[in-house]
Amino acid sequence: MPFSFFHLLCYITIIFAEVDAVNEGASKSKSKLRLFVFGDSYVDTGNWRKSIGSSWKEPYGITFPGKPSGRFSDGRVLTDYIASYLGIRTPIAYKWRKEVKRSKEYGMNFAYGGTGVLDTLANQPNMTTQIDFFQRLVEQKVYGKQDLDNSVGLISVAGNDYATYLARNTHNLQKLGDFTKKIMDQLEINIDRIRGLGVKRIAVTLIEPMGCIPLQAASSSYSNCTQALNLGSKFHNQMLNQSLQNLNAKDNSTVFITLDLYDAFFSALNKFTTHAPAGSLGLKPCCEGKEMGKYYCGSVDKSGAKLYTICENPNLPFFWDTLHPSQNGWHSIFSSLRSSLHKLTT
Repeated sequence: MPFSFFHLLCYITIIFAEVDAVNEGASKSKSKLRLFVFGDSYVDTGNWRKSIGSSWKEPYGITFPGKPSGRFSDGRVLTDYIASYLGIRTPIAYKWRKEVKRSKEYGMNFAYGGTGVLDTLANQPNMTTQIDFFQRLVEQKVYGKQDLDNSVGLISVAGNDYATYLARNTHNLQKLGDFTKKIMDQLEINIDRIRGLGVKRIAVTLIEPMGCIPLQAASSSYSNCTQALNLGSKFHNQMLNQSLQNLNAKDNSTVFITLDLYDAFFSALNKFTTHAPAGSLGLKPCCEGKEMGKYYCGSVDKSGAKLYTICENPNLPFFWDTLHPSQNGWHSIFSSLRSSLHKLTT
C-alpha cells in the first residue's frame, strides 16, 4: 500500500495528541500522583509471565516499543494514555516490582489480561486477588498516607466475565441479566474496598459494546455488530452507573467516576470506518489467525512459521487483534474520554 496523505495525517495526529496529553497533565506532576490500576487486558502492561502470555510474543508491541512488552496491542493501551494525561510515567506492572529500581514511584499496575471481577477462563488473579496484592503493599508501608492522598485508581473489568459466561452457557443470553447482577454485587464490594485502602479518586470504565468486538463480528465478515450483546453492555453500564452513584452517596462524595468506553468505542469506530475496507465497519482487526478459532495473532507452528496475518499498516485499523484495540484505536478512545478526565484531579 503506498504511503498516502491519510497515513501521514495519522502519524501527525498521534504525535501531537500525545504531546498534548503530556502537556495537559504536566502541571499535575508536581503533586507526585500515583496511579493504581486493576482489571484486564485493556489496562495490563505486562503482568503475564513471558513464557505463557501471548502479549509477550511477536507481533505484539510492533508499534511501541518495537518489541513485545506484555501489552495486548501493537503499542500503547489505555493505562499509558491515562498516565500521560496525569503527567506521570506508566506505573510498573506488579510482577516486575522487584526487578525495577524506584518501582513504586508512579503507582503500580495490578491488572492481568483475561481476568474479571469473578473467576474466568484465564488462570490468573481476578480483581479481588489484585486488590489483595495492593492491600499487602499498603500494609507493608510500601505506600504511605502521602502517597495515597495523591492517588488515582483505574479499573477496567467485566468483559472477560461475560466471555466466560457465554462460553460456559453456550451463548444462552436468557439469564445474562442475573449474571450482570452477580458481577455488580462483587464489583461494588471491590471498588469500595479500594477506596477503603486510601485511593482518593477512582475511575471505572463502562464496558465496551461487546457485540462489536471482532471475535463476535467475524461471522458476518466484520459487517455487523451483535446487537443482543450490545444490549447486554448497555444493561451492565446502567447498573454500574447506579452502583457508583450509590457509593458516592454513602458519604456525599465524588470519589467514583465513569469512563464511557461504550460511547468512546462507537465514536472511534465511526472515524475508522471511513477508511476501512468496504463493508467492514472498521471491525476487521490488523492481526488475526489464518484459521479463525484455531489460530490467533502470534500463533506459530513447530518450526516457527507464522500462522497469522498482519495488515500492512497497524496505524489504520481500530482493532489490533480479535479482542483488543490497536494503539491508534486506544488513542482515539482516549481522545473521546479526555473531557471527563479532569474529574480525576479535582
